[in-house]
Amino acid sequence: VQLQASGGGLVQAGGSLRLSCAASGLTFSNYGMGWFRQAPGKEREFVAAIKWTGAITYYADFVKGRFTISRDNAKNTVYLQMNSLKPEDTAVYYCAADLLGIGLRPNDYEYWGQGTQVTVSS
Repeated sequence: VQLQASGGGLVQAGGSLRLSCAASGLTFSNYGMGWFRQAPGKEREFVAAIKWTGAITYYADFVKGRFTISRDNAKNTVYLQMNSLKPEDTAVYYCAADLLGIGLRPNDYEYWGQGTQVTVSS
């Protein structure tokens, strides 16, 4: 199983980025997908998750109204559209796969990508 995250970069506050996570080696449509992030010196925290159907999503309070998670099961890819970015959003962002679930905790997820760095300058 491989989860390949991409799309991170350096952006000014108020800007936007779109992260992608391409999955291979698993039946993608069986998995709930999540995005987590980890800033230096901090624990990994939940950002957003989407059920295998795409019909149910969850967001951390600090991203509601700014970030949107979506998925394309035909492309085995999950996305995170991030708008109105803030310096406190700076972190490494990870995608993860949760078989038949939509977990809110890192331990709920079986597979993890390598992470993509997002840096928001003030």
